[in-house]
Amino acid sequence: MRIVIAGAGNVGTHLVKMFTDNNHDVVIIDSNRDNLHEIASHYDVMTVFGTASSRQILEEAEIGKAKLFIAVSNYQETNILSAILAKKLGAKQTVARIDNSEYLVEDNEQMLRDLGVDILIYPEILASEEIYNHLKQPGILKTISFASGKLNLYTIRITEKSDLVNKNLSDIAQLFPGVVARIVAIVRESDTIIPRGKDTILLNDILYIITDDKGRTIVSSIIGEHEHDIKNVMILGGSRIGVKVAKLLEKHCYVKLFEKLRDKSFEIADMLKDTLVLNSEARTADFLLDEGIGKTDAFIAVAGNSEINMLSCMLAKKLGVKNTFAEIENIDYFDLAKSSEIDYVVNKKLIAASKIFALVIDAEVLSIQYFTDTQAEILEFVVHNSSKVIRKPIKDLDFPEQAIIGGIVRQEMPFIAVGDTQLLPDDKVVVFCLPGFSSKIAKWFK
Repeated sequence: MRIVIAGAGNVGTHLVKMFTDNNHDVVIIDSNRDNLHEIASHYDVMTVFGTASSRQILEEAEIGKAKLFIAVSNYQETNILSAILAKKLGAKQTVARIDNSEYLVEDNEQMLRDLGVDILIYPEILASEEIYNHLKQPGILKTISFASGKLNLYTIRITEKSDLVNKNLSDIAQLFPGVVARIVAIVRESDTIIPRGKDTILLNDILYIITDDKGRTIVSSIIGEHEHDIKNVMILGGSRIGVKVAKLLEKHCYVKLFEKLRDKSFEIADMLKDTLVLNSEARTADFLLDEGIGKTDAFIAVAGNSEINMLSCMLAKKLGVKNTFAEIENIDYFDLAKSSEIDYVVNKKLIAASKIFALVIDAEVLSIQYFTDTQAEILEFVVHNSSKVIRKPIKDLDFPEQAIIGGIVRQEMPFIAVGDTQLLPDDKVVVFCLPGFSSKIAKWFK
């Protein structure tokens, strides 16, 4: 598939990696020669110097051959204009990154679709929704629902309180007989393991578990901790993400938001009626203790600086906060964040990239998620009569070792895939796979 990307920043660069890993024909447009040179030195792509809002530049990128045009520069107006032009010049589908929620109002969104912008991506909203959804289920690093909630993927960290430490997967199956659940991945330090029966769970492993809508109690048991409600939240940084998270939380929790810029803090206070907004950097232990961090259930650092966010979360963790969130833009810091016991890494650009990536999967994909800590993907496919996976036991399929079929929903009933399971038309199937294999997996469901 020919894909043209306008914008060689973090989102564009990450999309280039994802698409080239899956053998797509990629063209990248940017007005910064250094960005283009950096990408060209690592990936086999065509580069075009210039702005994507220019018809001449789009034609140089052969936009008429593109099945997908993605505008993810830092400038909203440029993204919208270039998407409109790309559609007029023959691009089959267009995506534009925005930073104004006004465009997401139904009438405005329809107006842009009429002009040629098929899909709008607002990374800050996607990130704030991820944080909010996690806070609704404390003790779990991440939750993703499939098939309208009939199957759920939970991400948890194994601590000394868990009964699973030093047990292999076959032992775990015996601990929970009759339970619809399967461990589809283990993240250990910087490695992602697609587990088999003899693999052993170790302290500090991160597990990815697929279970049905009743499996939450099993997940809590694995964690080895009792759940607790999130009642008090501190947010460091009045960024778009910080404000949007506060808006989502303030009706349900007591929220304090710290913003270092005086004028901005007053603007935010007018926007958030039920949040206490303080003009402060909130970066010392004494200040945080005075503000009641000892009674805080979650600390969210979204100040726009990765280093400050990480250090603030480390301090909050040291002061006893159980749930810490750090917005980290530099992917190279992810391993450091995990080793520092920061509970959740937020990267709005990777979240946005995973949403866009779903558009190029050559099969019927109901959803796709990209994980920042594993750089792996989990996809929800629909099985068709022509799919290669049907009417043959999974154990007899020559399915790639880099992927694992986790859960299946058949006629509204969820169950876990085992070796003798045979897939049937109209099944909804959840598959976990390592980086670069999603397109290969999609061929099995095409």
